[in-house]
Amino acid sequence: MTSLIDVIFLLLLFFMLSSTFSRFGAVELMAAGQGSGDSATSRPVFLRLAANHLLLNGETVALEGLADRLQLLTADLAEADAQGTQVLVSLTAEVSSQRLVDVLAVLRRQPGLAVAVLG
Repeated sequence: MTSLIDVIFLLLLFFMLSSTFSRFGAVELMAAGQGSGDSATSRPVFLRLAANHLLLNGETVALEGLADRLQLLTADLAEADAQGTQVLVSLTAEVSSQRLVDVLAVLRRQPGLAVAVLG
């Protein structure tokens, strides 16, 4: 007769080996650092993220319409700046991490954007 600890050990070993470990998705963040101040020709896009609304350059925009508005803005700014458009995301205190991830997912799908999250 086997002891109880041997049975528990075998069950633990079985479940550890049979379980699958999924890789969690990572969101890349670039913290805004010190600037050199030499890029006077490029104008950044300011995105203020609140718990229930978004402000893109001071105008209220829905999350669903953010991609379209960014395409219009970046098309205008792309003529003046060949390096791409920098988007500065500012957060309010009540913003949840899920809302931030949703906005970053929309921003990531847009080509030519450099996203920086302000603290």
